[in-house]
Amino acid sequence: MALTISQVIDQFLSQLSNIRRYSDNTIKAYRIDLSEFNSFCSENSKVNIDEITEKFLKKYLVNLTELELDKTSISRKLSAIRSLFKFAFRNELVETNPASALPNPKTIRKLPSVVDVASLEELIEDNKYSSDILEKIIIELLYGCALRVGELCNLRYKDIDFERSTIRILGKGNKMRIVPLGSKSLELLNFYLDEFPVSNHNDFLIRTRKNQQLYPRMVYRIVNRNLSKVTDVKNKSPHTLRHSAATHMLDNGADLRVVKEILGHENLSTTQIYTHVSIERLKATYKKSHPKS
Repeated sequence: MALTISQVIDQFLSQLSNIRRYSDNTIKAYRIDLSEFNSFCSENSKVNIDEITEKFLKKYLVNLTELELDKTSISRKLSAIRSLFKFAFRNELVETNPASALPNPKTIRKLPSVVDVASLEELIEDNKYSSDILEKIIIELLYGCALRVGELCNLRYKDIDFERSTIRILGKGNKMRIVPLGSKSLELLNFYLDEFPVSNHNDFLIRTRKNQQLYPRMVYRIVNRNLSKVTDVKNKSPHTLRHSAATHMLDNGADLRVVKEILGHENLSTTQIYTHVSIERLKATYKKSHPKS
């Protein structure tokens, strides 16, 4: 007996959570995209997984386009569907994979927002805008160690090696990496821990003022408010600090593969976007300052 689309989605998400150990945020994104697909199937009298054809999936693609979603969102939704049917095919829940040849809309990859070094030095080193040690250490670690916001929130005291000046990071897909901790970051971290000491090695490293685990929304608010004081870049999120760290490392001659390891990227192609940022910044500087430009 054929399984319903809803049943297969539940099995697929369970595998991502329990076997492949995807993050809660990633699973949430998959659930939202696949629930929207399931609703579309129901509206078109498609209940079972084996009723879905390549023609029907192309019809769904047309529907997404008509909703005027941006191409990045459409690509993400189609990627979720491909993963679902790849799972169904591998587990012999369908005889053929109708999503195997499903095309992606052509997208122009946007260059990430980057804050210039001088502005970040003004914000982080001079500390002229804030005396709040919690806000300072959040911005310092996000930029100084090029962390994702979830990685910062999940850091524990035991992840810090004070002798070697490194942090152990549990990144995407539960992949562990070791990131250098700069002398300025280490100094500020020690100041923070003097004011907000931990009680045991398993405590979260950075905590709220109520001594609870940081949460992404709080970090976003802090970063957005502080970046607004020194830059006019459109995106003022925690990830902007990570983008800036990667770009500044490459600007100063860091090896691309080393930056890849620091960022925790699985593929070098993901890191290469920052080389384009550096080149564009180089062009902009040349055009602005060279008399022959």
